[in-house]
Amino acid sequence: MNKNKSQSFSTRAIHLGYNAAENEGALNPPVYMTSTFCFDSVEQGAARFAGEESGHFYSRISNPTQELLEVRLADLEEGEACLATASGIGAITATMWTLLAQGDKVVADKTLYGCTFAYLQHGLKKFGVEVEFVDCTDIVAVKAALTKNTRVVYFESPVNPNMRVMDIAAISQLAHDYNPEIKVIVDNTYCTPALQRPLTLGADLVVHSATKYLGGHGDLIAGAVVGSKAVIDQVRVFGLKDMTGAVIAPLTAFLILRGLKTLELRMERHCKNATELAQRIQQHTAVESVYYPGLKDNPFHVLAKAQMSDSGGMIAFELKGGYQSAVIFMNKLEMIKRAVSLGDAETLCQHPASMTHATYTPEERAKHGISEGLVRISVGLESIEDIFADVSQALQHV
Repeated sequence: MNKNKSQSFSTRAIHLGYNAAENEGALNPPVYMTSTFCFDSVEQGAARFAGEESGHFYSRISNPTQELLEVRLADLEEGEACLATASGIGAITATMWTLLAQGDKVVADKTLYGCTFAYLQHGLKKFGVEVEFVDCTDIVAVKAALTKNTRVVYFESPVNPNMRVMDIAAISQLAHDYNPEIKVIVDNTYCTPALQRPLTLGADLVVHSATKYLGGHGDLIAGAVVGSKAVIDQVRVFGLKDMTGAVIAPLTAFLILRGLKTLELRMERHCKNATELAQRIQQHTAVESVYYPGLKDNPFHVLAKAQMSDSGGMIAFELKGGYQSAVIFMNKLEMIKRAVSLGDAETLCQHPASMTHATYTPEERAKHGISEGLVRISVGLESIEDIFADVSQALQHV
């Protein structure tokens, strides 16, 4: 088992935690397709259920394939432990149900992925948890929202879909100075640990939709949460086991392990293509503004450079003609796929107001900075010339 912290990110993403010699020489780890595990004795079974002995006993709790993924992801995020789940929302909800009780408060950024927003706005509030949405780019606003019952501060960085960037270190410091027990949770889906590691900046927990860049091939649904072992153990035995049942399948865990092997390489290409595309379309007459932290005139450029190793593969931009222009542009795309999700080899384009963020009411979208003319592109791994050619011809119709 390789635990050499001096090795590079890519080397650890490929090798960490697995020894072929212990697995019949198999280059790739086995997929343990089993629901339950046998015990040598009643005493052993009792010890595992009681947590007195390490080992697996039921795949709703843990599985050897899942465990390898969790060891590897925790290492790459520089956390103590990880829990892999059936979806990104599964990771978020299992974590929130573990940390929160009636009367507690969540301070969250005003702009979030649509299903996360729906869970906070319409789910947690239904069960007596107070949720306040603030502009987390405004540290004064975050400070004003903190109260004695605040238990969680939650945000994405960069934000889905409009690419705002949060000062992770400053928010974490502020929250912990107010109350060391507050848990700062950062959704790191857009960056992955290849570009950003929020735990090293002071956050307590990182959540992922592993469906996206971690898997990287558009063929799975999964999530993960990384943090201290004490908290992750609680999320596993309560939030996952008893509350959500959002259990990852062994084959899905195997596919994410496969994706991690090329993560750093893929992110380099995603970032390179996105930077080039953002620079090129910024000058187009049909485009009102481009939101991408890699652009030097972006208001978050300096902060992004400080806490991210590159600017990411996601671009959002406003079209001057609003909703109708967004529809025309998207319908004229040829190579680029009209699809939600992100992080795949293929370039994907979607309209947040009518797709991923349709859970917001029109009034909420206006308040939270999601306009009708906003288009989001997950820039893929194709040739940048082919990507730009398709975007250019579609913009000609707007």
